[in-house]
Amino acid sequence: MFFILSKILWFFASPLHLLLLGLILGLFYAPRNKLGRRLAVASTIALALVALSPISALLLRPLEDRFPRQPQGMEPPKGIIVLGGAVDERITNSRGQTSLNDAAERMTEAVALSRLYPQAKLVFSGGTSALVHTEVREAQVARKLWSELGVPEDHMIFEDESRNTWENAEYTQKLVHPGHDERWLLITSAFHMPRAMGIFRALGMNPVAYPVDFRTYGTWEDLRPPGDSTLAIRNFDIALREWLGLVAYRLSGKTEALFPGP
Repeated sequence: MFFILSKILWFFASPLHLLLLGLILGLFYAPRNKLGRRLAVASTIALALVALSPISALLLRPLEDRFPRQPQGMEPPKGIIVLGGAVDERITNSRGQTSLNDAAERMTEAVALSRLYPQAKLVFSGGTSALVHTEVREAQVARKLWSELGVPEDHMIFEDESRNTWENAEYTQKLVHPGHDERWLLITSAFHMPRAMGIFRALGMNPVAYPVDFRTYGTWEDLRPPGDSTLAIRNFDIALREWLGLVAYRLSGKTEALFPGP
């Protein structure tokens, strides 16, 4: 139920959807009353602010900087847990070819680490995040892609039932039973790492964060106006969703801290 509600509520609460709805309603009522004109102007200004200012980077930066990157030559891990979210299931199914989205680093960095630490088990967790059933699950795509990239079959473990991060952690724990004295890496997008780590910890695990898929520079360049307005709007949507997700998961008891850190 939590999964379904989160999907439905976010569709209506998405900032882009709200801004577009406000603009449409404002323009519709603008010829009739002052409130409509004000709504149209406010929606236009807000949309321009998101598209042309560094606000999306300023919202993403604290999320991405929360957990540091792991140094080269780090202690070899027992296993590597990779969270789903990098596969475009519908296009993959329609075209019959692996299609990755803008979180592709989750998949590629995992393979690089697997080659660097061949003794480590490579665990993928991801079924489908779609409300409507799809014929392709992310775990199926991951198995095919990693096999084609040369990862030995006996090094890989797949979990294909999870639909969100809570289920990622819950089902992975039941699948691999990581010991408290074992070192496991957790790979997910940097902006998603605080919530993911909070959930894994709440379920009794304490993996080592290995953030990938950065959307900000981590330098003063994040203060510059974005060069791609479409990407800026997309990043604003991602950042706001993640901040709201942190609040929702804390209030529902799925994490033990509002903003989990190292």
